[in-house]
Amino acid sequence: MKKRLILLALVLPVLVIAAAAASLIWYVDRPLTVAGERVEVQIARGASMRQAANAVADGGVAVSASTLYWFARIGGHANRIKAGTYAFESGVSPRQIVEKLVRGDVVLKSLALIEGWTFRQVRAAIDAHPDLQHDSKDMDDAELLRQIGASETHPEGLFFPDTYHFERGMSDLDVYRQAYAQMQSRLTDQWEKRAADLPLKSPYEALILASIVEKETGQGADRPLIASVFINRLRVGMLLQTDPTVIYGVGPTFDGNLRRRDLERDTPYNTYTRPGLPPTPIAMPGHAAIEAALNPAASDFYYFVARGDGSSEFSKNLSEHNRAVRLYQLSQRGKGS
Repeated sequence: MKKRLILLALVLPVLVIAAAAASLIWYVDRPLTVAGERVEVQIARGASMRQAANAVADGGVAVSASTLYWFARIGGHANRIKAGTYAFESGVSPRQIVEKLVRGDVVLKSLALIEGWTFRQVRAAIDAHPDLQHDSKDMDDAELLRQIGASETHPEGLFFPDTYHFERGMSDLDVYRQAYAQMQSRLTDQWEKRAADLPLKSPYEALILASIVEKETGQGADRPLIASVFINRLRVGMLLQTDPTVIYGVGPTFDGNLRRRDLERDTPYNTYTRPGLPPTPIAMPGHAAIEAALNPAASDFYYFVARGDGSSEFSKNLSEHNRAVRLYQLSQRGKGS
């Protein structure tokens, strides 16, 4: 009898442990429900596995925080979880929750920077994004450029228009760094592939021209020809006479109506009064505009005018251009009067 009691005393803990292990194995693969169709849970930087398990349970996932913690700890995962925002939907299991935390499979937020935007528009969009940490908000432009490691002194046109993805709570300076690095990469790549004998001295001058092409283009197919007009003018020393640079020089007070006095008022960006390129880009050019500026179409065109449908009419000389203006602009004004 005594031997049986001793045997039972030895076997019983093993049976209990085995039963607990079996229960845990069953539980960690059990589908769970969440509050609503989907919940997002924020795991703070430096959080322990116990804190993460509580955050998941408190965030709307019907899971035992204690069981989630012990499963991660027994499996050697408790010290491997990553901070960030995680999304969980009904049907997720405790095992999948832990695996997601270990992988760092976080929810990514996004921000679109649009071709043709000015830096003022870029800053407004980044400042308004609710999922970014706004470290740059009180910085002036010069300090912002220093913080991201830019060598330029003016921010216009330095950031590549694209959709950027990031974790919630990431610094807005990281978005600026990504957009700046991508523009530098695209510009360097296209500069190395540029056409021969362009009247452009540096990648930065190419960026300036690309920004003008971006703002002047109504239909993408016209970009190489529009670029050729400006390249041809630069080659012979003609004024560029492009309205978007004048508008940029007027600044935020521009009301949408370009007047003769605007064309005659001298600013560093008035290409009707000053030769050559303006001192900086006037907007963010996209890849196609950069490519067109550095590989323009071969043409004899020195003029172009908008047809009214987004496309442009190109001319070789002033008399042809004046006819095109009468046909496409003055006639349109007459129809609208």
